[in-house]
Amino acid sequence: MAKKTISKGRDSHVESAAVIEEAQASGQVQETAEEGPAAPENAGAKPKQPVAGVLGNAMKRGIILENPVLRLVLGTCPTLATTTAASNAIGMGIAATLVLICSNTVISLLRNIIPDKVRIPAYITIIASFVSIVQMLVKAFAPALDESLGIYLPLIVVNCIILGRAEMYASKHAPALSALDGLAMGIGFTTALLCMGTIREVLGAGSLFGAKLPILSSQPILFFSLAPGGFFVFGMLIAAANKLSKKNHLPVRNGCGDCPAAATCSMSGKGGCKQ
Repeated sequence: MAKKTISKGRDSHVESAAVIEEAQASGQVQETAEEGPAAPENAGAKPKQPVAGVLGNAMKRGIILENPVLRLVLGTCPTLATTTAASNAIGMGIAATLVLICSNTVISLLRNIIPDKVRIPAYITIIASFVSIVQMLVKAFAPALDESLGIYLPLIVVNCIILGRAEMYASKHAPALSALDGLAMGIGFTTALLCMGTIREVLGAGSLFGAKLPILSSQPILFFSLAPGGFFVFGMLIAAANKLSKKNHLPVRNGCGDCPAAATCSMSGKGGCKQ
């Protein structure tokens, strides 16, 4: 009888242990099933970047790393033509910045509505509308600047910087990011024009913003006021921008996939340029 009692106790103990193990296993399976759908969401979630970081990266990209004039070499015609004086350079830069911000925002808002086949004509129409508004404002409130800029103010419509950012950035990103990109690229464009305009006016005319400088005004170097001087200063600034970009560890591009100038570059589709 004692042996039977002992064997029954062992059997009951084994059964109870099996029941406990099954309960634990079922609990683990249930917890895994409950946590299963949430795991991919947590795994795929990306940490949000602070607003200051987004702004800083955009400004760094627009002014140094991807400066539209000194790094991407876009908008060369107005750059060389309007930088004989610092005031003209600032006026052109501000006008282009306003057009960049407004056109990027509107194109981003309409990016899901504009058909792919007519996107370039649609972009040009939007850009031309804002250029006309800016031109009328300049004529009304700054007629001297309008006379100085001349034909180059309405030619902002065909500026490769604006069309390139619309195609490569605004058509693929949200309105807020597109407006920030337009602001950063506009500041980079204005900075490049101001540097060129200041150097050429100081050395070529001996003045700064129209004010005569004591020593340089008596013996200005007219070479910098002419086209060859503009190309010389342009080349020196490009060399300086390349040096700064290397210090900031600019990544090397392979092909044209991530290049913001791919839409307007003649090397696109031919293997790209090697940077």
